[in-house]
Amino acid sequence: MKEFWDKRFSAEEYVYGEEPNEYLRSRLLELYPGEIMFAAEGEGRNAVYAAQESWKVTAFDQSREGKKKAMKLAEKNKVEIDYRVGDLPDLGYDKDEVDVIALIYAHFSPELRADYHKLLLSYLRRDGLVIFEGFSKKHPVYQKQNPQVGGPKDEALLFSMEEIKKDFGELNFLELYEAEVDLDEGEFHKGQGSVIRFVAQKK
Repeated sequence: MKEFWDKRFSAEEYVYGEEPNEYLRSRLLELYPGEIMFAAEGEGRNAVYAAQESWKVTAFDQSREGKKKAMKLAEKNKVEIDYRVGDLPDLGYDKDEVDVIALIYAHFSPELRADYHKLLLSYLRRDGLVIFEGFSKKHPVYQKQNPQVGGPKDEALLFSMEEIKKDFGELNFLELYEAEVDLDEGEFHKGQGSVIRFVAQKK
């Protein structure tokens, strides 16, 4: 997948746009800025937005091309972000490091997903929040109608409510729902899709 994302992110334009995810934006506006981590952050649109809103930002991805774009966007917007490239267990994060973890279309491979989610939660401080938006297992119906809406083509990479509750069951869900949404995020997230969203707090 690293080669896939390097190729996609090597385009001159920001393939998912330069504006943050709308759900993430709405939830961050409700919070006092602290330290936030962005998983599978790609070209940096969400991380840069958070930095503009006075958050101390760390982010990671497999793609070096994604980091290049993210750092370029950060420079354009005159903010700083800590962006690391590699596999999550090797990135040097510490337990209880951040106040918020943002999982915005962070579709990890099925064999890694549960372990990665568990590891991510170890980086979250007590009372910290997870903000999540990802494509649901209902999404392929929308992909068939409109391939431009994007999302993983492998259904195993998509989320079900049961998987979310299992992986994040130690958290207190403040909201959790599945919804049809209209996406307008660059070239590859455009049109109606099915997502799961949640905000949950570490006990």
